Amino acid sequence: MHKRLQPARQGKGKNARKLQERVAKKSRASQAAGSDRDRLPVGGVRLVLAAATVVCLLPFVGKPFNIDDPLFIWAAKQVVHHPTDPYGFSLVWYATEMPMSHITKNPPLASYYAAMIGAWTNWSEVALHLAFLIPAVVVVVGTYELARELTGRPLLAAVLTLAAPGFLVSCNSVMCDVPMLALWMVCVLAWRKGLSSGQAPYFVVSALLIAVCALTKYFGACLIPLLFAYSIYRKRRLGYWALYLLLPVAILIGYQLWTIQQYDEGLLSSAAEYAQVVREEKAPSMLGGLLTGLSFAGGCMLPVLLMAPLLFRRLGIVIAFLLAIPGAMLLAWNIVGTTSYAHGQTWVCAQLAMFIAAGILLLALAVLDFRRHRDAESALLGAWVLGTFVFAADLNWTVNARTILPLIPASAVLIARRVDACEDHREFAKWMIALPVVASLAVSLWLAFADQTMARSARQAAEMIHRRTESTRARVFFSGHWGFQYYMEELGAQPIDVVKQELAPGDIFVRPQNNSNNVSIPPEGMASIEPLEMDVNRWIYPLSFQMGAGFYSSVFGPLPFSFGRVPPEQYTIGVVKANLRYRGD
Repeated sequence: MHKRLQPARQGKGKNARKLQERVAKKSRASQAAGSDRDRLPVGGVRLVLAAATVVCLLPFVGKPFNIDDPLFIWAAKQVVHHPTDPYGFSLVWYATEMPMSHITKNPPLASYYAAMIGAWTNWSEVALHLAFLIPAVVVVVGTYELARELTGRPLLAAVLTLAAPGFLVSCNSVMCDVPMLALWMVCVLAWRKGLSSGQAPYFVVSALLIAVCALTKYFGACLIPLLFAYSIYRKRRLGYWALYLLLPVAILIGYQLWTIQQYDEGLLSSAAEYAQVVREEKAPSMLGGLLTGLSFAGGCMLPVLLMAPLLFRRLGIVIAFLLAIPGAMLLAWNIVGTTSYAHGQTWVCAQLAMFIAAGILLLALAVLDFRRHRDAESALLGAWVLGTFVFAADLNWTVNARTILPLIPASAVLIARRVDACEDHREFAKWMIALPVVASLAVSLWLAFADQTMARSARQAAEMIHRRTESTRARVFFSGHWGFQYYMEELGAQPIDVVKQELAPGDIFVRPQNNSNNVSIPPEGMASIEPLEMDVNRWIYPLSFQMGAGFYSSVFGPLPFSFGRVPPEQYTIGVVKANLRYRGD
């Protein structure tokens, strides 16, 4: 009997030792996971994160206004003189002069913020970019504060947010996206504090800031259903807290009614209608939007791809790439898309495969986290990421980094939580985590310098064109918009109005190649055409239809950014030969 029982006892002893080893391993992992909290004072970490954010963004404070920056600046200038009428002026942004209220699809609070700075600094690029550093710092520190309650590695989550290309490059604008995200983070933190403490002031602050967030960028209104669903899941019942969410609803309804009275249309509903109409006309199919959304999500949150070997099993990574390759081929050869880039490039296809696979893994993170925890916090993060992705991929009028941006902090927290989970099974050396983060930050800074180079090329082109034409006393017209329009108008040129204007002999017409809403003139209508090229090659670029890069709009390409030799920014300067009108591209 004793001999029969001995093997069983030995087996129990082996199992006990394995159990003890597993517990000890988990304990070591838990201690490692808690290192962010245990070793570093919270206040010191906040200061370090704020300083790191400022250091990373300071090289770009002199960046010229670019993309939609001018719309916000012009509205801010209007606010200075007419505070209650931010959109009471007209301009040429499309084919002809239109009221600003018909052109802009963003609410005015970001312009009010810019007006407070620009009015006292002569609309200095440096001063405005410095002012917009504050929201960037709030996002990074806010991610850390949220992650402190959700993961043992809150510092990692904050640094991942800063290192993401979609975030770092977006911070170098004076548009509404980063301020909206900063308010979003504060709203989430305040609401969670209210649910935990039951104290009304937190709910009031959060509710008011939701309205401010939505009036900074309309996407902020998505906080209302997100926080409602999160609260129901957490409390398991409807509570008095739900009444506070009626406050931002009431404010947005008031805004809609006010804009109807002020501009003869509700600007909130107008933005939604615009997205639907333009998407039906120009956007790719639902599959094309989904694949492009995955590409942008994976590229804008690049740490997911670089950390994939730590976060996923090999089989999972292989499956993601097997799913990504056919989708990349469909996009690269423009089978399911409507982009204007020179499709069929093998290098574009290869980059798409990597970014789409990263996008798949990013969405998988949200699913895996919910399967592991099945609590309100995992539901919040999952809905945050998946909801933003669906909006960016299939509801917005175009896919771009600005619509992907809100999911970056939640994705960073999910990565940190995944590291916690993986450490239950194996230990990570510090370099294994630090190296992908540093690599992502390096790519983000590289891309930010390229973005700054693109913006500078538009300003430099405007200055060169002005020097070449100022002695002729001829009228100078131009096509194209964004920052190029801002600086051309500052130097006295006029945007072409295809309805109201007609070019006369001797007029000068300038046309950029890599721009939006262009119009063209038949070569036979020009007495002479002079090319102008600006070298912008940094071997990475955010916006080029020739490279398939569409950071600011997937109309230019299905990649958020592209590696490779960057073609020069090209302009043509033509002298008109005869009276003529124009045709759109």
